[in-house]
Amino acid sequence: MSWLLLLKHHRLAIVLACAAGITMVSISEASYWQSEATLSDLRDMSVARAQIEELTRSVVDAEAGQRGYLLTRRDEYLEPYKQALGRIDVSFQALDAHFKNQPEPQDMVRRLRGLTDTKLSELALTMRLLDEGKPQTSNAIMLTDIGKEKMDAIRAVSAELLSYQARSFAAGSVSLKKTLLLGRTGVAVLSALSLLALYFYLRQSQRLKNQEDALQDAILGERDRLEREVLQRTLELRELTHHLQTAREDERQRLARNLHDELGSLLTSAKLDAARIKPRLVDAAPETQALLAHLVTTLNSGIALGRSIIEDLRPSALSNLGLLATLEILSRDYAERSGTAVHCALEAVQLKPSAELVVYRLVQEAMTNITKYAKARNVWVELATSADQVSVSVRDDGVGFDATAKTNSAYGLVGMRFRVEAEGGSLQIRSTPGKGAHLRATLPRSVAVASVAA
Repeated sequence: MSWLLLLKHHRLAIVLACAAGITMVSISEASYWQSEATLSDLRDMSVARAQIEELTRSVVDAEAGQRGYLLTRRDEYLEPYKQALGRIDVSFQALDAHFKNQPEPQDMVRRLRGLTDTKLSELALTMRLLDEGKPQTSNAIMLTDIGKEKMDAIRAVSAELLSYQARSFAAGSVSLKKTLLLGRTGVAVLSALSLLALYFYLRQSQRLKNQEDALQDAILGERDRLEREVLQRTLELRELTHHLQTAREDERQRLARNLHDELGSLLTSAKLDAARIKPRLVDAAPETQALLAHLVTTLNSGIALGRSIIEDLRPSALSNLGLLATLEILSRDYAERSGTAVHCALEAVQLKPSAELVVYRLVQEAMTNITKYAKARNVWVELATSADQVSVSVRDDGVGFDATAKTNSAYGLVGMRFRVEAEGGSLQIRSTPGKGAHLRATLPRSVAVASVAA
Protein backbone atom coordinates (compact mmCIF):
# COMPACT_ATOMS: atom_id res chain seq x y z
CA MET A 1 0.00 0.00 0.00
CA SER A 2 2.86 2.38 0.81
CA TRP A 3 4.32 1.78 -2.70
CA LEU A 4 1.01 2.71 -4.29
CA LEU A 5 0.88 5.95 -2.29
CA LEU A 6 4.49 6.72 -3.24
CA LEU A 7 3.71 6.09 -6.92
CA LYS A 8 0.63 8.28 -6.71
CA HIS A 9 2.32 11.28 -5.06
CA HIS A 10 5.65 11.10 -6.92
CA ARG A 11 4.57 9.70 -10.29
CA LEU A 12 6.56 12.17 -12.42
CA ALA A 13 9.74 11.75 -10.37
CA ILE A 14 9.51 7.97 -10.58
CA VAL A 15 8.90 8.07 -14.36
CA LEU A 16 11.90 10.37 -14.87
CA ALA A 17 14.07 8.20 -12.63
CA CYS A 18 13.05 5.07 -14.56
CA ALA A 19 13.71 6.81 -17.88
CA ALA A 20 17.15 7.97 -16.69
CA GLY A 21 17.97 4.49 -15.42
CA ILE A 22 16.87 2.82 -18.65
CA THR A 23 18.83 5.34 -20.74
CA MET A 24 21.95 4.87 -18.61
CA VAL A 25 21.68 1.09 -18.84
CA SER A 26 21.13 1.33 -22.61
CA ILE A 27 24.22 3.52 -23.06
CA SER A 28 26.26 1.25 -20.85
CA GLU A 29 25.12 -1.87 -22.68
CA ALA A 30 25.68 -0.29 -26.11
CA SER A 31 29.16 0.82 -25.07
CA TYR A 32 29.91 -2.62 -23.68
CA TRP A 33 28.83 -4.51 -26.79
CA GLN A 34 30.55 -2.02 -29.09
CA SER A 35 33.72 -2.32 -27.04
CA GLU A 36 33.39 -6.10 -27.00
CA ALA A 37 33.06 -6.15 -30.80
CA THR A 38 36.05 -3.82 -31.21
CA LEU A 39 38.14 -5.90 -28.81
CA SER A 40 37.18 -9.04 -30.75
CA ASP A 41 38.32 -7.37 -33.97
CA LEU A 42 41.55 -6.31 -32.31
CA ARG A 43 42.13 -9.84 -31.09
CA ASP A 44 41.52 -11.14 -34.61
CA MET A 45 43.95 -8.53 -35.93
CA SER A 46 46.55 -9.66 -33.43
CA VAL A 47 46.02 -13.26 -34.50
CA ALA A 48 46.29 -12.28 -38.19
CA ARG A 49 49.47 -10.30 -37.46
CA ALA A 50 50.90 -13.33 -35.68
CA GLN A 51 49.94 -15.52 -38.65
CA ILE A 52 51.68 -13.16 -41.07
CA GLU A 53 54.81 -13.20 -38.95
CA GLU A 54 54.47 -16.97 -38.56
CA LEU A 55 54.15 -17.30 -42.34
CA THR A 56 57.35 -15.35 -42.90
CA ARG A 57 59.19 -17.41 -40.29
CA SER A 58 57.84 -20.63 -41.80
CA VAL A 59 59.13 -19.67 -45.26
CA VAL A 60 62.50 -18.86 -43.72
CA ASP A 61 62.46 -22.19 -41.84
CA ALA A 62 61.56 -24.05 -45.05
CA GLU A 63 64.46 -22.36 -46.84
CA ALA A 64 66.83 -23.16 -43.98
CA GLY A 65 65.71 -26.82 -44.02
CA GLN A 66 66.22 -26.95 -47.80
CA ARG A 67 69.73 -25.44 -47.50
CA GLY A 68 70.67 -27.88 -44.77
CA TYR A 69 69.46 -30.82 -46.80
CA LEU A 70 71.33 -29.62 -49.91
CA LEU A 71 74.55 -29.20 -47.95
CA THR A 72 74.40 -32.38 -45.88
CA ARG A 73 71.95 -34.58 -47.77
CA ARG A 74 70.71 -35.75 -44.40
CA ASP A 75 66.98 -36.55 -44.05
CA GLU A 76 66.64 -34.99 -40.60
CA TYR A 77 66.80 -31.59 -42.29
CA LEU A 78 63.68 -32.44 -44.25
CA GLU A 79 61.61 -32.57 -41.04
CA PRO A 80 61.83 -28.80 -40.34
CA TYR A 81 61.07 -28.24 -44.04
CA LYS A 82 57.91 -30.35 -43.91
CA GLN A 83 56.78 -28.76 -40.64
CA ALA A 84 57.27 -25.31 -42.15
CA LEU A 85 55.09 -26.30 -45.13
CA GLY A 86 52.33 -27.38 -42.75
CA ARG A 87 52.51 -24.11 -40.80
CA ILE A 88 52.42 -22.15 -44.05
CA ASP A 89 49.15 -23.84 -45.06
CA VAL A 90 47.66 -23.15 -41.62
CA SER A 91 48.70 -19.50 -41.79
CA PHE A 92 47.15 -19.00 -45.23
CA GLN A 93 43.90 -20.64 -44.08
CA ALA A 94 43.76 -18.28 -41.08
CA LEU A 95 44.53 -15.24 -43.25
CA ASP A 96 41.89 -16.21 -45.82
CA ALA A 97 39.29 -16.55 -43.06
CA HIS A 98 40.29 -13.24 -41.47
CA PHE A 99 40.36 -11.15 -44.64
CA LYS A 100 37.45 -12.81 -46.49
CA ASN A 101 35.33 -9.61 -46.45
CA GLN A 102 38.22 -7.16 -47.00
CA PRO A 103 39.15 -6.69 -50.69
CA GLU A 104 42.43 -4.80 -50.18
CA PRO A 105 44.14 -7.26 -47.81
CA GLN A 106 42.69 -10.17 -49.80
CA ASP A 107 44.70 -8.97 -52.82
CA MET A 108 47.80 -8.79 -50.63
CA VAL A 109 47.20 -12.32 -49.38
CA ARG A 110 46.81 -13.58 -52.97
CA ARG A 111 50.08 -11.96 -53.98
CA LEU A 112 51.74 -13.33 -50.89
CA ARG A 113 50.41 -16.77 -51.65
CA GLY A 114 51.73 -16.58 -55.22
CA LEU A 115 55.19 -15.51 -54.07
CA THR A 116 55.23 -18.15 -51.37
CA ASP A 117 54.15 -20.86 -53.78
CA THR A 118 56.90 -19.77 -56.21
CA LYS A 119 59.44 -19.79 -53.43
CA LEU A 120 58.35 -23.21 -52.20
CA SER A 121 58.40 -24.52 -55.80
CA GLU A 122 61.98 -23.30 -56.14
CA LEU A 123 62.97 -25.05 -52.92
CA ALA A 124 61.22 -28.24 -53.97
CA LEU A 125 62.88 -28.09 -57.45
CA THR A 126 66.40 -27.82 -56.06
CA MET A 127 65.84 -30.77 -53.72
CA ARG A 128 64.28 -32.85 -56.53
CA LEU A 129 67.25 -32.12 -58.85
CA LEU A 130 69.59 -33.18 -56.10
CA ASP A 131 67.63 -36.36 -55.54
CA GLU A 132 67.73 -37.02 -59.33
CA GLY A 133 71.55 -36.81 -59.33
CA LYS A 134 71.91 -33.33 -60.77
CA PRO A 135 73.73 -31.48 -58.03
CA GLN A 136 75.33 -28.96 -60.36
CA THR A 137 71.97 -27.83 -61.68
CA SER A 138 70.57 -27.70 -58.20
CA ASN A 139 73.52 -25.67 -56.95
CA ALA A 140 73.32 -23.37 -59.93
CA ILE A 141 69.68 -22.59 -59.19
CA MET A 142 70.47 -22.10 -55.55
CA LEU A 143 73.35 -19.73 -56.30
CA THR A 144 71.19 -17.49 -58.46
CA ASP A 145 69.43 -14.39 -57.04
CA ILE A 146 65.97 -15.79 -57.75
CA GLY A 147 65.55 -17.15 -54.21
CA LYS A 148 66.70 -13.89 -52.64
CA GLU A 149 64.39 -11.85 -54.85
CA LYS A 150 61.40 -14.04 -54.01
CA MET A 151 62.21 -13.87 -50.32
CA ASP A 152 62.57 -10.09 -50.47
CA ALA A 153 59.24 -9.91 -52.29
CA ILE A 154 57.61 -12.12 -49.65
CA ARG A 155 59.02 -9.89 -46.89
CA ALA A 156 57.81 -6.79 -48.72
CA VAL A 157 54.27 -8.08 -49.15
CA SER A 158 54.27 -9.32 -45.55
CA ALA A 159 55.47 -5.91 -44.37
CA GLU A 160 52.74 -4.26 -46.48
CA LEU A 161 50.14 -6.59 -44.96
CA LEU A 162 51.52 -5.95 -41.48
CA SER A 163 51.38 -2.22 -42.13
CA TYR A 164 47.72 -2.57 -43.17
CA GLN A 165 47.04 -4.56 -39.99
CA ALA A 166 48.83 -1.90 -37.94
CA ARG A 167 46.63 0.80 -39.47
CA SER A 168 43.53 -1.29 -38.88
CA PHE A 169 44.65 -1.99 -35.29
CA ALA A 170 45.23 1.72 -34.70
CA ALA A 171 41.82 2.54 -36.15
CA GLY A 172 40.24 -0.14 -33.95
CA SER A 173 42.03 1.29 -30.91
CA VAL A 174 40.77 4.76 -31.75
CA SER A 175 37.23 3.38 -32.21
CA LEU A 176 37.48 1.60 -28.89
CA LYS A 177 38.62 4.79 -27.19
CA LYS A 178 35.78 6.72 -28.81
CA THR A 179 33.30 4.09 -27.69
CA LEU A 180 34.61 4.16 -24.14
CA LEU A 181 34.69 7.96 -24.20
CA LEU A 182 31.14 8.05 -25.55
CA GLY A 183 30.01 5.69 -22.80
CA ARG A 184 31.78 7.73 -20.13
CA THR A 185 30.38 10.95 -21.56
CA GLY A 186 26.86 9.54 -21.74
CA VAL A 187 27.02 8.22 -18.17
CA ALA A 188 28.49 11.51 -16.95
CA VAL A 189 25.84 13.57 -18.76
CA LEU A 190 23.03 11.37 -17.50
CA SER A 191 24.49 11.45 -14.01
CA ALA A 192 24.66 15.23 -14.16
CA LEU A 193 21.09 15.40 -15.46
CA SER A 194 19.98 12.97 -12.76
CA LEU A 195 21.68 15.07 -10.08
CA LEU A 196 20.09 18.20 -11.54
CA ALA A 197 16.70 16.53 -11.63
CA LEU A 198 17.24 15.32 -8.07
CA TYR A 199 18.15 18.85 -7.04
CA PHE A 200 14.98 20.29 -8.59
CA TYR A 201 12.94 17.45 -7.15
CA LEU A 202 14.35 18.00 -3.65
CA ARG A 203 13.83 21.73 -3.99
CA GLN A 204 10.24 21.19 -5.09
CA SER A 205 9.75 18.66 -2.29
CA GLN A 206 11.15 21.14 0.22
CA ARG A 207 8.88 23.84 -1.17
CA LEU A 208 5.88 21.52 -0.88
CA LYS A 209 6.99 20.55 2.62
CA ASN A 210 7.25 24.21 3.58
CA GLN A 211 3.77 24.79 2.18
CA GLU A 212 2.48 21.75 4.07
CA ASP A 213 4.15 22.98 7.26
CA ALA A 214 2.66 26.42 6.78
CA LEU A 215 -0.74 24.88 6.10
CA GLN A 216 -0.33 22.60 9.11
CA ASP A 217 0.59 25.59 11.27
CA ALA A 218 -2.43 27.44 9.94
CA ILE A 219 -4.63 24.42 10.68
CA LEU A 220 -3.18 24.11 14.17
CA GLY A 221 -3.69 27.81 14.74
CA GLU A 222 -7.27 27.58 13.50
CA ARG A 223 -7.82 24.49 15.64
CA ASP A 224 -6.47 26.27 18.71
CA ARG A 225 -8.67 29.24 17.93
CA LEU A 226 -11.70 26.99 17.53
CA GLU A 227 -10.83 25.17 20.74
CA ARG A 228 -10.59 28.48 22.57
CA GLU A 229 -13.84 29.58 21.01
CA VAL A 230 -15.53 26.28 21.92
CA LEU A 231 -14.18 26.59 25.46
CA GLN A 232 -15.42 30.17 25.62
CA ARG A 233 -18.80 29.16 24.25
CA THR A 234 -18.95 26.26 26.71
CA LEU A 235 -18.21 28.59 29.60
CA GLU A 236 -20.83 30.99 28.32
CA LEU A 237 -23.34 28.14 28.01
CA ARG A 238 -22.55 27.03 31.55
CA GLU A 239 -23.00 30.57 32.82
CA LEU A 240 -26.18 30.93 30.80
CA THR A 241 -27.45 27.60 32.09
CA HIS A 242 -26.62 28.58 35.62
CA HIS A 243 -28.35 31.91 35.09
CA LEU A 244 -31.41 30.25 33.54
CA GLN A 245 -31.59 27.65 36.29
CA THR A 246 -31.19 30.31 38.93
CA ALA A 247 -33.86 32.45 37.28
CA ARG A 248 -36.07 29.38 36.96
CA GLU A 249 -35.66 28.49 40.62
CA ASP A 250 -36.23 32.10 41.64
CA GLU A 251 -39.39 32.15 39.52
CA ARG A 252 -40.50 28.88 41.07
CA GLN A 253 -39.83 30.26 44.53
CA ARG A 254 -41.76 33.42 43.73
CA LEU A 255 -44.63 31.42 42.28
CA ALA A 256 -44.61 29.05 45.25
CA ARG A 257 -44.64 31.97 47.65
CA ASN A 258 -47.52 33.61 45.81
CA LEU A 259 -49.46 30.38 45.75
CA HIS A 260 -48.78 29.85 49.42
CA ASP A 261 -49.61 33.38 50.44
CA GLU A 262 -52.52 34.21 48.15
CA LEU A 263 -54.10 30.98 46.99
CA GLY A 264 -53.45 29.35 50.35
CA SER A 265 -55.03 32.28 52.13
CA LEU A 266 -58.07 32.21 49.88
CA LEU A 267 -58.61 28.48 50.28
CA THR A 268 -58.06 28.65 54.03
CA SER A 269 -60.45 31.60 54.33
CA ALA A 270 -63.06 29.72 52.29
CA LYS A 271 -62.62 26.67 54.52
CA LEU A 272 -63.05 28.81 57.66
CA ASP A 273 -66.18 30.38 56.16
CA ALA A 274 -67.54 26.95 55.44
CA ALA A 275 -66.78 25.94 59.03
CA ARG A 276 -68.66 28.97 60.38
CA ILE A 277 -71.63 28.28 58.10
CA LYS A 278 -71.93 24.67 59.14
CA PRO A 279 -73.45 25.28 62.69
CA ARG A 280 -76.07 27.52 61.18
CA LEU A 281 -77.27 24.80 58.84
CA VAL A 282 -78.06 22.23 61.51
CA ASP A 283 -81.75 22.43 60.75
CA ALA A 284 -81.23 22.74 57.06
CA ALA A 285 -82.22 20.15 54.56
CA PRO A 286 -79.93 17.10 54.27
CA GLU A 287 -79.11 18.06 50.69
CA THR A 288 -77.71 21.41 51.88
CA GLN A 289 -75.56 19.73 54.52
CA ALA A 290 -74.28 17.27 51.93
CA LEU A 291 -73.35 20.10 49.60
CA LEU A 292 -71.57 21.86 52.43
CA ALA A 293 -69.64 18.71 53.30
CA HIS A 294 -68.68 18.29 49.62
CA LEU A 295 -67.53 21.91 49.57
CA VAL A 296 -65.32 21.34 52.60
CA THR A 297 -63.88 18.22 51.00
CA THR A 298 -63.19 20.12 47.78
CA LEU A 299 -61.48 22.90 49.69
CA ASN A 300 -59.33 20.35 51.52
CA SER A 301 -58.39 18.78 48.18
CA GLY A 302 -57.55 22.21 46.76
CA ILE A 303 -55.42 23.03 49.79
CA ALA A 304 -53.59 19.65 49.44
CA LEU A 305 -53.13 20.19 45.70
CA GLY A 306 -51.78 23.68 46.28
CA ARG A 307 -49.40 22.36 48.92
CA SER A 308 -48.22 19.65 46.49
CA ILE A 309 -47.68 22.17 43.71
CA ILE A 310 -45.81 24.46 46.08
CA GLU A 311 -43.58 21.60 47.20
CA ASP A 312 -42.83 20.69 43.58
CA LEU A 313 -41.99 24.27 42.77
CA ARG A 314 -39.81 24.83 45.83
CA PRO A 315 -39.52 22.11 48.48
CA SER A 316 -39.96 23.80 51.80
CA ALA A 317 -38.37 20.81 53.53
CA LEU A 318 -35.05 21.67 51.87
CA SER A 319 -34.94 25.03 53.65
CA ASN A 320 -36.51 23.84 56.89
CA LEU A 321 -35.23 20.27 57.39
CA GLY A 322 -32.09 20.07 55.19
CA LEU A 323 -31.01 17.98 52.23
CA LEU A 324 -30.89 14.61 54.04
CA ALA A 325 -34.47 14.76 55.30
CA THR A 326 -35.71 16.17 51.98
CA LEU A 327 -34.22 13.24 50.03
CA GLU A 328 -35.72 10.77 52.46
CA ILE A 329 -39.14 12.36 52.01
CA LEU A 330 -38.72 12.41 48.22
CA SER A 331 -37.69 8.74 48.19
CA ARG A 332 -40.56 7.69 50.44
CA ASP A 333 -43.15 9.59 48.39
CA TYR A 334 -41.73 8.11 45.16
CA ALA A 335 -41.86 4.58 46.57
CA GLU A 336 -45.47 5.03 47.69
CA ARG A 337 -46.52 6.61 44.41
CA SER A 338 -44.72 4.21 41.99
CA GLY A 339 -44.62 0.99 43.99
CA THR A 340 -40.83 0.75 43.38
CA ALA A 341 -38.58 -0.27 46.26
CA VAL A 342 -36.19 2.59 47.10
CA HIS A 343 -33.04 1.83 49.10
CA CYS A 344 -31.45 4.89 50.66
CA ALA A 345 -27.91 5.22 52.03
CA LEU A 346 -27.71 8.89 52.94
CA GLU A 347 -25.09 10.75 54.94
CA ALA A 348 -25.21 14.26 56.29
CA VAL A 349 -23.27 16.54 53.95
CA GLN A 350 -22.50 20.21 53.77
CA LEU A 351 -23.21 22.00 50.50
CA LYS A 352 -24.13 25.46 49.38
CA PRO A 353 -27.89 26.04 49.15
CA SER A 354 -27.67 26.20 45.35
CA ALA A 355 -25.72 22.93 45.29
CA GLU A 356 -28.26 21.27 47.62
CA LEU A 357 -31.02 22.32 45.24
CA VAL A 358 -29.02 20.83 42.33
CA VAL A 359 -28.72 17.51 44.20
CA TYR A 360 -32.42 17.51 44.96
CA ARG A 361 -33.36 18.27 41.32
CA LEU A 362 -30.93 15.61 40.11
CA VAL A 363 -32.53 12.91 42.25
CA GLN A 364 -35.99 14.17 41.36
CA GLU A 365 -35.25 14.14 37.59
CA ALA A 366 -33.64 10.70 37.83
CA MET A 367 -36.73 9.28 39.56
CA THR A 368 -38.95 10.89 36.92
CA ASN A 369 -36.94 9.22 34.15
CA ILE A 370 -37.03 5.88 35.97
CA THR A 371 -40.80 6.13 36.15
CA LYS A 372 -41.10 6.96 32.42
CA TYR A 373 -38.53 4.62 30.87
CA ALA A 374 -36.69 2.28 33.21
CA LYS A 375 -39.44 -0.14 34.39
CA ALA A 376 -37.28 -0.76 37.43
CA ARG A 377 -38.16 -2.77 40.52
CA ASN A 378 -35.46 -1.31 42.74
CA VAL A 379 -33.80 2.07 43.04
CA TRP A 380 -30.71 2.86 45.11
CA VAL A 381 -30.08 6.43 46.28
CA GLU A 382 -26.73 7.24 47.91
CA LEU A 383 -25.35 10.47 49.37
CA ALA A 384 -21.84 10.51 50.82
CA THR A 385 -18.83 12.71 51.54
CA SER A 386 -15.32 11.84 50.34
CA ALA A 387 -12.38 14.16 51.09
CA ASP A 388 -13.42 17.58 49.82
CA GLN A 389 -16.19 16.30 47.56
CA VAL A 390 -19.79 15.24 47.97
CA SER A 391 -21.12 12.45 45.77
CA VAL A 392 -24.74 11.58 45.02
CA SER A 393 -25.80 8.60 42.94
CA VAL A 394 -29.06 7.10 41.71
CA ARG A 395 -28.99 3.53 40.38
CA ASP A 396 -31.79 1.27 39.12
CA ASP A 397 -32.21 -2.27 37.80
CA GLY A 398 -34.40 -1.28 34.85
CA VAL A 399 -34.11 -1.84 31.11
CA GLY A 400 -31.18 0.56 30.73
CA PHE A 401 -30.18 2.38 27.55
CA ASP A 402 -27.21 3.07 25.28
CA ALA A 403 -25.38 5.92 26.97
CA THR A 404 -23.42 6.72 23.77
CA ALA A 405 -26.49 7.11 21.55
CA LYS A 406 -28.16 10.48 21.23
CA THR A 407 -31.94 10.41 21.59
CA ASN A 408 -34.61 13.01 22.07
CA SER A 409 -35.08 11.82 25.66
CA ALA A 410 -31.43 12.60 26.47
CA TYR A 411 -31.99 16.34 26.87
CA GLY A 412 -32.99 15.84 30.48
CA LEU A 413 -29.61 14.22 31.10
CA VAL A 414 -27.90 17.10 29.28
CA GLY A 415 -29.73 19.52 31.55
CA MET A 416 -28.57 17.55 34.59
CA ARG A 417 -24.99 17.69 33.38
CA PHE A 418 -25.07 21.45 32.82
CA ARG A 419 -26.63 22.07 36.23
CA VAL A 420 -23.98 19.97 37.96
CA GLU A 421 -21.12 21.55 35.99
CA ALA A 422 -22.49 25.01 36.74
CA GLU A 423 -21.84 24.24 40.43
CA GLY A 424 -18.29 23.15 39.68
CA GLY A 425 -19.04 19.42 39.71
CA SER A 426 -19.18 16.56 37.23
CA LEU A 427 -21.76 14.01 36.20
CA GLN A 428 -21.13 10.43 35.09
CA ILE A 429 -23.78 8.35 33.35
CA ARG A 430 -23.26 4.62 32.89
CA SER A 431 -25.85 2.37 31.37
CA THR A 432 -26.12 -0.77 29.29
CA PRO A 433 -29.29 -2.06 27.64
CA GLY A 434 -30.84 -4.65 29.96
CA LYS A 435 -28.58 -3.82 32.92
CA GLY A 436 -30.06 -0.65 34.36
CA ALA A 437 -28.57 2.81 34.66
CA HIS A 438 -26.29 4.59 37.13
CA LEU A 439 -26.05 8.37 37.56
CA ARG A 440 -23.29 9.70 39.80
CA ALA A 441 -22.55 13.35 40.46
CA THR A 442 -19.69 14.85 42.45
CA LEU A 443 -19.82 18.37 43.84
CA PRO A 444 -17.28 20.35 45.86
CA ARG A 445 -17.90 20.72 49.56
CA SER A 446 -18.90 24.08 50.89
CA VAL A 447 -16.04 26.48 51.61
CA ALA A 448 -17.69 27.42 54.85
CA VAL A 449 -17.58 23.77 55.91
CA ALA A 450 -13.89 23.57 55.13
CA SER A 451 -13.16 26.59 57.29
CA VAL A 452 -15.27 25.25 60.15
CA ALA A 453 -13.56 21.86 59.92
CA ALA A 454 -10.18 23.58 59.99
